[in-house]
Amino acid sequence: MSRKGNCWDNAPTERFFRSLKHEQLNDEKFKTNEAAKLSVIGYLAYYNGKRMHSKLGYQTPLDFEREFYRKVA
Repeated sequence: MSRKGNCWDNAPTERFFRSLKHEQLNDEKFKTNEAAKLSVIGYLAYYNGKRMHSKLGYQTPLDFEREFYRKVA
């Protein structure tokens, strides 16, 4: 944990929610709560499985994790 007033511990979470809002939910209106949930779940699948992340060497989080555990094993 960081000290009070230090925003770095929230930065990854805030960045993810910014991406979610701007890439998936931008001005989208949902008829039901279920439709909104499915939209967010679909984005999570895309974000972790297909979206390249520059911080991970332009790999998806799933590919990065698989490679990490392959090297450790």
